[in-house]
Amino acid sequence: MTLYAPPPADFVRRAGFSVIALVNVAWGAWAVVFPERFFATFPGFGLHWTAAYPPYNQHLIVDLGATMLMIAVLCGGAAVLDRPATSWLAGVATAVFGTLHFGFHALHAGHMGATDRVLSLLSLVAGALVPPALAATHLVSLRRQR
Repeated sequence: MTLYAPPPADFVRRAGFSVIALVNVAWGAWAVVFPERFFATFPGFGLHWTAAYPPYNQHLIVDLGATMLMIAVLCGGAAVLDRPATSWLAGVATAVFGTLHFGFHALHAGHMGATDRVLSLLSLVAGALVPPALAATHLVSLRRQR
């Protein structure tokens, strides 16, 4: 009896989309349920990136949380279904949000120090580039099938 082991690209794609989904569920739920705490302490670990853009606005924080939950659904669907069209939809949709989000923060530093700004921008670049890169791993699977 031989066990089937998925190719590395398939594992990376599904794991990557799963991690993105789980992170966005955590952040999105945090923002929706505790918007003021989210604003004051996001992303955690002693950093305060969202608070660097005052004033606090409950509506905008809850909307951001809802957007993160939508990203979680898209990426979770891509991880579970693992179909090229689903992965591309999740990857491109997340990249649109990520690119626009990065663009704003690239142009507006808020009240961040240099280290926080660099870390924040690096995380935003990853948010824009990683999802479509995960979707592109379907190309590796297509080549392998030929």
